[in-house]
Amino acid sequence: MSRDYTAPDFAERRERMVRTQIEARGITDPRVLAALRAVPRELFVPLDEQPEAYDDRALPIGLGQTISQPYMVASMTAALALTPTDKVLEVGTGSGYQAAILGKLVREVWSIERHEPLAADARQRLEALGLSNVHIVVGDGTTGLAEHAPYDAILVTAGAPSVPPALREQLADGGRLVIPVGPASHQDLMVCRRRGSRFEDQAGEACVFVPLVGRDGWPG
Repeated sequence: MSRDYTAPDFAERRERMVRTQIEARGITDPRVLAALRAVPRELFVPLDEQPEAYDDRALPIGLGQTISQPYMVASMTAALALTPTDKVLEVGTGSGYQAAILGKLVREVWSIERHEPLAADARQRLEALGLSNVHIVVGDGTTGLAEHAPYDAILVTAGAPSVPPALREQLADGGRLVIPVGPASHQDLMVCRRRGSRFEDQAGEACVFVPLVGRDGWPG
């Protein structure tokens, strides 16, 4: 008999995810933890994947894309050191889950997705959750979104061969860019900080993401 995954069960799973997968691995930012507790991850995966929504792994969402492992969402978000007044650019909307987390933490989020069906579904989910400060556009994320720059923070949710120059240039002074960089098989999480005309890059933990496809990424 199939199990009925009701809302209270999902709430319990969400709390356990935060405690055992996020806090237990050293993520302590209270605002990030609160956002993870507030956003219903099960709404951002296909129906047949909902029983695994809070598992410690990435899940497929269609068109060869994935929703990131919960810990990686938390780690990348914490690395941005966000404040409530920030304006953020996300590259790779996917299901919209990471955008929803960001929307709980900052003033405004612009998110770029290259797949129109994913972008449309993500918009519906975010609207249903009342996250009117998150805006989704369809386009090449490797070129950023210059018309709304500069950004206090930029988050890239796909693996790049190198940091796209446009994303560096669209950072505000003091801005932070978090991006997986490396070969298609594995990457390191890179944190780039802008200091005037200079950029400071720091390599972080190992990770594996789907490829960042676009003009300044991998070929499609």
